[in-house]
Amino acid sequence: MQTKELIDLLNDDLGTECRSIVQHIASIKGAQYQALIGELRKHVVQELDHAMAPADQIDFLGGTPTVAVPTIPNEPDVAVPTIPNEPDEDAALRLDLDLKEGQLKRYRERIAQANVMNLPDVAEALRPLLSQTQDHVMDLRTALGK
Repeated sequence: MQTKELIDLLNDDLGTECRSIVQHIASIKGAQYQALIGELRKHVVQELDHAMAPADQIDFLGGTPTVAVPTIPNEPDVAVPTIPNEPDEDAALRLDLDLKEGQLKRYRERIAQANVMNLPDVAEALRPLLSQTQDHVMDLRTALGK
């Protein structure tokens, strides 16, 4: 793998962190989710830190961090809400869980790729994202009863 390829992959990771921030801010509402909303607000702060980790490594490797936020997909198998503009919180949580599980997999790959490229410093800079993202996955699974 070349440095440019790693930079491109890290930029994709940065984009998913930006998407995660947007999803956390915009998607969950409702009295039954008040405790979860408080936890997700903490996650937003962590997501900002998560976004900085790949951005810093992209810069360190000589690239330019992206500012693009990937499109947030709709879940096709979710029933249309009965009240216009009513958010589907469970669908939003499932969407967030899918994103987090993908991020966890990608960070494992990025760390392995950095190590193979003899960039242990880059791998170590990304390593804290693993445990925090795993915590987010566990929180979301609990919220969804998984």
